[in-house]
Amino acid sequence: MTTTLTEPAYRIAGVTKTYDQKGRRITALTGVDIDIAHGDFVTIQGPTGGGKSTFLLILGALDRPTSGEVVLGGSDIARASSAELGRLRAHEIGFVFQGFNLIPTLTAAENVDMGLEPLRLPRDERATRVTEALAHVGLAERGDHLPGELSGGQQQRVAIARAIAKRPKVLLADEPTGNLDESMRDEILQVLQTLNDEGLTLVIVTHDSAVARRAKRRLRLAKGVVTEIA
Repeated sequence: MTTTLTEPAYRIAGVTKTYDQKGRRITALTGVDIDIAHGDFVTIQGPTGGGKSTFLLILGALDRPTSGEVVLGGSDIARASSAELGRLRAHEIGFVFQGFNLIPTLTAAENVDMGLEPLRLPRDERATRVTEALAHVGLAERGDHLPGELSGGQQQRVAIARAIAKRPKVLLADEPTGNLDESMRDEILQVLQTLNDEGLTLVIVTHDSAVARRAKRRLRLAKGVVTEIA
């Protein structure tokens, strides 16, 4: 199956997710039907335990739905092989988390380079992508700095550079400003907004209304059900 830009970035139909926990059957997602367009900026809000993290894991090809389909890049995550899921994670999807997940003994440039390992690119191509990604987030002069020598906002920018160096189709972020103060939050929001303006599809789970207000589209996920926020 091939994908064209006339198709959505994600096509999500009839998605449910259940799992067993301490002898109880938990329903995390209930019949989710939604499309996410190429170039969209979507935020997902909702109460803790409402299914947000589960939904993001499925969008990221890190988990499979119990039923339904989640089509990304022409592949249905629900039915794809493990090898195909690995390809999607390596080539189609960038990830940014609340914790920066940087290796403290590696420089900013080395941390970004680590994210390119699954692509098995030539060394020169990797070096070019690292340089471009750091420049893209405003850290061209900080590539030789260790994480401990950077502010929280700068560390999160390194994490974003690591994600975008793969040149993904979609960037998924889980509370990307959750560990930052207001000024650093705004700094990261501007980086993300610029990436979206350039055409990158963003899906962000957040509790922060300031983040959600930047989105083109706001979703609420509670008790496993997705609704649109006007």
